[in-house]
Amino acid sequence: MRLSGIRVWDGSGDAGLSTLSWDDGCITGLEPSGDDPWPELAIVPGLVDTHVHMLGHAGERGDPAGRDTFTWPLVSTREEQVLHVAANAQKAMRHGVTTLRDLAADEAQAAVGRVFDQGHLSGPRVLASGGVGMTAGHLDLFTPPAVRERPPTADSPAECRRLVRTWARAGLTGIKVYTSGGVLSIGDQVGWRNHTLEELHATVDEAHALGMLVAAHAHSAEGIRIALEIGADSIEHGTEMTPDVAAMLAERRVPVAPTLLINEMIARAEVPVAPEAQQAAAELVAARDEAFRDAARAGVRFVLGTDASGYFVEFGDQWDELRRMADVFDTGPEAVLRAATSDAADSIGLGAVTGRIAPGLGADFVVMRGRPWERVRDLSADSIVAVVCRGRVVAGALPVPSGST
Repeated sequence: MRLSGIRVWDGSGDAGLSTLSWDDGCITGLEPSGDDPWPELAIVPGLVDTHVHMLGHAGERGDPAGRDTFTWPLVSTREEQVLHVAANAQKAMRHGVTTLRDLAADEAQAAVGRVFDQGHLSGPRVLASGGVGMTAGHLDLFTPPAVRERPPTADSPAECRRLVRTWARAGLTGIKVYTSGGVLSIGDQVGWRNHTLEELHATVDEAHALGMLVAAHAHSAEGIRIALEIGADSIEHGTEMTPDVAAMLAERRVPVAPTLLINEMIARAEVPVAPEAQQAAAELVAARDEAFRDAARAGVRFVLGTDASGYFVEFGDQWDELRRMADVFDTGPEAVLRAATSDAADSIGLGAVTGRIAPGLGADFVVMRGRPWERVRDLSADSIVAVVCRGRVVAGALPVPSGST
């Protein structure tokens, strides 16, 4: 297939009027074109969200039936949950998010990703990362204490290594560790230690030995320092970033997923949350924007990561997150679009697969109205004309030259 005479932003910059060709899921050509049949349209790579949670109810935000992010997984069957994982992934895809990394994954997300890869269902590229957390740590505290069937925990270096190996055997491609407490976990405190350094070093060593990237949940400055010390490959949240920590992040080019909208939503209680969670989020975001703005100016590598689950940030709200990133970081739309495409893909090891529009890469792109790399307002799901994922039109319709039949 091909589109001739359409403006292309290729993941790095404006490639101008181009003819884009693709076949069998891959881009086969990108060449200059003198035609200009669609001056109001443009093509950008599909978005790459480096931090989502697909195992959530696939309904609308703030579901009135009580299907919230805590209780629904406890009262639904495994079979039903897998279908919701697929539904959430496909919803994101239809909104132009063609790659997702799930950072609370298990066999369900890994299985859905394989089904998408094999073409049995149409879906985005999915990377599944499993959590390695301690008893009474951030991950464990999402499950109420009275519930006996709990996600696995690891409470020694040996147990951490074993859990990493278990996730690798299940087909997961990454690991998530916790170097601070969190906001939504029940009875948690942001400043709490999660795991000892010995346990964290064992986890990262085992993951890297198996070729798995390690994402570190870290709100506090101390949590970020620990994550850097143990060799984590990315920082998730980073909300209490300080200038000295920002300098280390910038020097090492470690990517940071800032998850802006979800913390603001919790702080405002836009959907029901515990008062303790609302207070913790409000304290986190109070000084966050100025710190993040300074960090961006210092060269910290922020990439798109939303924490989308459907309950707070919905699948498709990634465009809203980008506009908020442009505002908070005080940067232009091209910088945040790069953070959501080429740089995001590079940060999760998929730079040779997607995130750019170039021959040999996956045909994952979005046809949009406007110039989203020039105007922040065009960074919107409402601007989408068509979405192509793995070479297939999965939403909308490709433009057709006038006079064609």
